[in-house]
Amino acid sequence: MKLFKNNILFYFLFLSACHSKNQGKDGSRVEVLPFFNEASFTPHWLALDSDSLKDFHRIPDFELFNQEGNVITSESLKGKIYVANFFFTSCPGICPQMTDNMGMLQEALKRDDQVMLISHSVTPDRDSVNVLKGYAAKRNIDSRKWYLLTGDRDQIYNLGRNAYFIEENMGIEKTVDDFLHTENFVLIDKNQHIRGIYNGLNKSSVEQLIADIRSLESEL
Repeated sequence: MKLFKNNILFYFLFLSACHSKNQGKDGSRVEVLPFFNEASFTPHWLALDSDSLKDFHRIPDFELFNQEGNVITSESLKGKIYVANFFFTSCPGICPQMTDNMGMLQEALKRDDQVMLISHSVTPDRDSVNVLKGYAAKRNIDSRKWYLLTGDRDQIYNLGRNAYFIEENMGIEKTVDDFLHTENFVLIDKNQHIRGIYNGLNKSSVEQLIADIRSLESEL
């Protein structure tokens, strides 16, 4: 956990140092965001045409169900920028605030067809399609913009830990039986590469996420 936080701190300090001379469009910290490929979230500053990206970490294929009962796969998000997080509908702690902040993203990006939001339930045995549909109605979640996903628990936990690297528990071996719970939001580009991680409980961090999405949209 300490290594993870130190790398993230270094990453944001580096970006702050670059800010005044290399500010990106619409308030992003840099013109081109870094790429990430493992759980320490050490930034890799690669050119968009770099050969290194050919074999660079991507979010793998998946198949889950959204709150409308529709099958959602990697193909459903093809060519989209998206923000991913992990939650559960009965969570009394951090999830309501994370959902509020995802709601900020939904409002800011509601007319932007290039961007989607996805929230994976970490209690899919309880969060059925109908439960997610009711939760979406209660929280004014637009199913055209924001998918609440349920399905196979092993698949969801594997995505969280081994694809999005969503947890901070560096070096601690976990199994699917260990509960997955985190406040992090992860930014994914149109090529399924991880381009940023953000504290989903912090509104300033979410505002920066919106700016970084604009930066991604300007990439050629």
